[in-house]
Amino acid sequence: MTTPLPAADPAPPARRPGGPRQATFDELGRPLRDLTFVIVDLETTGTGPDVAEITEIGAVKVRGGEVVGEFATLVRPAAAIPPFVAVLTGITDLMVAGAPPISAALPAFLEFSRGAVLVAHNAPFDLGFLRAACERGGFAVPAWEHLDTARIARRILTRDEAPNCRLSTLARLFHSPTEPCHRALADARATVVVLHALFERVGGLGVHTLEELRDFSVRVSDQQRRQRHLADELPTGPGVYVFRDDSGRPLYVGTSLSVRARVRTYFTASEHRGRMAEMIAIAVRVDAIACAHQLEAQVRELRLIAEHKPPYNRRSRFPDRAHYLKLTDEPFPRLSTVRVARDDAATYLGPFGTARSAELAAAALHDALPLRRCGGRLPVRPTGTACALAELGRCGAPCDGRESGSAYARHVAAAGRAITTDPARVVDATRARIARLVSAERFEEAAIARDRTAAFLRAAARRQRLSAITRFAELTAAAPTSAGGWDLAVVRWGRLAAASSVPPGVDPRPWVDAARASAETVRPGPGPAPAASAEETECVLRWLGGDRIRLVTLSGPEPAAGPASGDAGWCLPATGAARELWANDWSGRTATGSAATR
Repeated sequence: MTTPLPAADPAPPARRPGGPRQATFDELGRPLRDLTFVIVDLETTGTGPDVAEITEIGAVKVRGGEVVGEFATLVRPAAAIPPFVAVLTGITDLMVAGAPPISAALPAFLEFSRGAVLVAHNAPFDLGFLRAACERGGFAVPAWEHLDTARIARRILTRDEAPNCRLSTLARLFHSPTEPCHRALADARATVVVLHALFERVGGLGVHTLEELRDFSVRVSDQQRRQRHLADELPTGPGVYVFRDDSGRPLYVGTSLSVRARVRTYFTASEHRGRMAEMIAIAVRVDAIACAHQLEAQVRELRLIAEHKPPYNRRSRFPDRAHYLKLTDEPFPRLSTVRVARDDAATYLGPFGTARSAELAAAALHDALPLRRCGGRLPVRPTGTACALAELGRCGAPCDGRESGSAYARHVAAAGRAITTDPARVVDATRARIARLVSAERFEEAAIARDRTAAFLRAAARRQRLSAITRFAELTAAAPTSAGGWDLAVVRWGRLAAASSVPPGVDPRPWVDAARASAETVRPGPGPAPAASAEETECVLRWLGGDRIRLVTLSGPEPAAGPASGDAGWCLPATGAARELWANDWSGRTATGSAATR
């Protein structure tokens, strides 16, 4: 089955979770030299914006190190200026008598500063007064991006250079031609000199963008800053990065939509993980693999982590340590926890992250179905002795011949249906059991029964999701990009076999053909995830579930895939475990289990 793709998407929507999106400025970084800054200073009648008022606004607009405009105005407050403030600033009631009120001065300043990054020395003070003035005057409070020169100075200057970070002290340190004098425009001009001097300081430490400046901190060691050059030659698009030590051993593997920007954050204060600081201290280089799109980057990350098991990665290092619950293939099948899914006729549930999860799921099946729990293989005509479970009615005792092979086969078939298509038998049995336990006020036992069934349903839903895609020999899908092109993925037996990105305005059909022709040859193995780790297949499924994904080709359902193998489409069982999880609450948020009352 084939679905044609248009040459380009004329109006891509805003990105939502799971769909393609354009990289943000936070990922790309905005160079300081390209930004417009408005350095502002206020004079006020007091220190608190809730009771004091603005008496003067001074601002200087700069871009690329050059002054492009100035703004200055006195402001007439509603109350008299306190005498000690008049002495400090030199602004008297007579001086502001003919000045505009804040309701007239503020709109002019808002227009002057529109679209710029606001800068102030002790920015919380000035921004607090400006926000309060906007609220009192009925103006919308802008979402100002801002920098605080006092805060930046505290991060990079030592006590030997400056005993304090007052504006007057920094102005003398950096030889400002304008001396701060508690007048708004003069103080703003001095702050411009301080700002540019601080930019020069941090520029020598590799800080060149607004995002890097925000993350900059003295908490980052000098060695960590010196290693910023490791990110200089990395790609700016999606990909995988690998930190390596001096022997070439991978230390940490990660992925990002902008590899260079992400790696740079490891050398700033935005990286708070202690183990990352330790890793960076021994890293000598960073390798990168550029990828066509986000899905390819995520899959490559998982494969590299599984292959190299980097010591500083915590997740995805041991996909081979999964557990499976196996419904064995023998005359009287039983449930067995195994580590490997083999190429046999058995039914497998999983993979489980821990043996405990597998045990809970097995207990849910045993509570609902009288499957034997004894070990070993029973002959076709067993002559053994029944255990205590038979006396309790929890087992039909096929071991001593009380239950025939055909009767026992009905329990096995019900277990297989619960795992692959319909868990109703297990769910109904659990609900009845919980109702009995709750009526007897045995709430702890009811919670245990609920948790067992929840573990089983989660595992069955996962297996059914995986089986829905892993039974297809090939699936080709396309996701529209924000620029009007397409991200392509070829998936075979649940494994990403090829990835590419089609430029905007280009016919994607030859690209689809080329991706399919060059895709990796995949030979499926046994189990719910026959060609890749379960985590990789689930990563592919999340991408396929994104907004506006197009299925381009779909071919080759595996003949032995199970009850749905005759279906030509990609689908989940209508009565599957996912439906039960979505429709009902098995999370245990209620003390007695919500299933008890349904």
